[in-house]
Amino acid sequence: MKVTVAATQMSITWDIENNIKKADLMIEKAAKAGANIILLQELFEAPYFCQKENYDYFKLAYEFKDNPYIKHFSEIAKKYNVVLPLSFFERAGNVFYNSLAMIDADGTVLGLYRKSHIPTGECYEEKFYFTPGDTGFKVFKTKYGRVGAAICWDQWFPETARILALKGAEMLFYPTAIGSEPVLPKDSKEHWQNTMCGHAAANIMPVIASNRIGTEVEGDSSMTFFGSSFIANEEGNKVEELNRTEEGFILHTFDLDEIEKKRYSWGVFRDRRVDLYSPILKHDDSNN
Repeated sequence: MKVTVAATQMSITWDIENNIKKADLMIEKAAKAGANIILLQELFEAPYFCQKENYDYFKLAYEFKDNPYIKHFSEIAKKYNVVLPLSFFERAGNVFYNSLAMIDADGTVLGLYRKSHIPTGECYEEKFYFTPGDTGFKVFKTKYGRVGAAICWDQWFPETARILALKGAEMLFYPTAIGSEPVLPKDSKEHWQNTMCGHAAANIMPVIASNRIGTEVEGDSSMTFFGSSFIANEEGNKVEELNRTEEGFILHTFDLDEIEKKRYSWGVFRDRRVDLYSPILKHDDSNN
């Protein structure tokens, strides 16, 4: 089966209604260009509020059921016959999650994934807002193939990608918000992309990442997101990429059946030594 995937990127303001309209237009354009699966960036409804700790921002969250954004984008997915891995801020009882709803091409919501790895640090105060996800890693059977999806910081962990592959994913999608980081000595764009290209190569499947662009100011904090949304093929090569500042989308078509044959032929799953991997279940091996 041939599937055309799209990665998008756009700037975001506190005009939430306009952000949704921009996302709608991006989906429409990508769908008309032939996209079957369209990835929007992490928490695209609003600016990246996690730069600072502010209790008022918990008001931005909605429950998974009866979520107005999910309802809206379910209608959009059905209208354009596209799959949408949709990032959103979730409220569940007395806790909050950084979550993703997988919407199939007929508008059906297939399920929920909650971000597993929650970062903390200057400009990334996510532990203040989000409880670590409890869904485990999820693969969704969509009209256009088996989709594995995780969220931003999850993408730095090879365990995430490998488990999604073991669960049957054919493609990996990562909505992202990453940019200037005061605690790092240099720009992390290359490191970020290289890490995920490694996931593609190691698991022999495409990786699609969508980041935001623009400078966002929150109190005395400021971040410039470096865009560079990209698509990597099953060999870990970037085949499509947006630059650091442009608003738009990229497309690439993959033959999932041919990639599956390649994945089998390499034997990297056949030759795994699961009897030797128990140390990975510990934080360190110092007690042995």
